Amino acid sequence: MKIEAWIFGLTTIFLVLVSPAYWLITDAGDSGADWTGTSALVMTTLLCAMVTLYLGFHAKRMDARPEDRKDGEIYDGAGELGFFPPYSWWPFWCALALGLCVFAIAMLAWWLFILGCVLGALTICGWVFEYYRGEHAH
Repeated sequence: MKIEAWIFGLTTIFLVLVSPAYWLITDAGDSGADWTGTSALVMTTLLCAMVTLYLGFHAKRMDARPEDRKDGEIYDGAGELGFFPPYSWWPFWCALALGLCVFAIAMLAWWLFILGCVLGALTICGWVFEYYRGEHAH
């Protein structure tokens, strides 16, 4: 994870330099021309710094991965990498329930919003517990 921390660290340094330059170039300080872009760049800088700190902190506490070691070979990374879920219909039904909620808010139909929330709760439960039953249970 050291490589990833360095990549995010360099991006953070770049954004620290670009954010004030953008603020000065767009003249946001005097006339308020573009506060949106400046605030977006500042927030992006802070988010990159947060990821850098997280990856740097965990890189020191973890054992080095094969790709992080200088003497690492390709076969060191062989084997099972983890559990990757197969296809699932639950995200589709969750999206439909959310779409129903948003449509209900736009139409000011609170009864439809409540129905969308109930359907959303059911679909989220189905998505969370899909690996406890059926073909892909473990």
